[in-house]
Amino acid sequence: MSEKVECRSGRLVLITGGVRSGKSSFAENLAVQSGKKVIYLATARVEDDEMRKRVDRHQKRRPGDMQTIEEPLEPHLAIEEKSSSNTLILVDCLTLLLSNRILADLDRHGAVRQGEDIFADEQLLEAAAERTLDYIQLFVETINSCLAEVLVVTNEVGMGVVPNYPVGRVFRDLSGRANQVLAAQADQVWMVVCGIPQRFK
Repeated sequence: MSEKVECRSGRLVLITGGVRSGKSSFAENLAVQSGKKVIYLATARVEDDEMRKRVDRHQKRRPGDMQTIEEPLEPHLAIEEKSSSNTLILVDCLTLLLSNRILADLDRHGAVRQGEDIFADEQLLEAAAERTLDYIQLFVETINSCLAEVLVVTNEVGMGVVPNYPVGRVFRDLSGRANQVLAAQADQVWMVVCGIPQRFK
């Protein structure tokens, strides 16, 4: 890491990168280096063995005194509750939060699921994406008004293959838009590539 991130109350740091880029490890190291009480705010839902293994790896890597809160849909409530000037909240990750919320929205508004396939018309998909983005605005506003330092991990999903199904394309676009919302409000933005962090803002 070429530059130390100075953590203080009320700051937002966004950390992005591809899968297995090292972004979560980088975020965890920053959190530990802050010297503050660290709360790990996990948005993952453990619904299969593959996800359980991923979560287990993350948990084993984290220090034992790092408190973990699991909140897949409304992490802003945990941020509000745990906000204090001596606290750092690490949200990992924004991309899973987006997935959780848009899928829950589609379920509420009549999308049909058959196994892993989701069937919804274009209007329903776009409306779900907009409602999810509305939540991200609330999420950012909550961070901006809290006393805690907040680190948010996200993924760059728009650099790979264009999904060949509508839900995937809507999700890809939503992820890019949500990342831009957070980046615009962030005090610092980092991207991790091959385990090497670079600061962009």
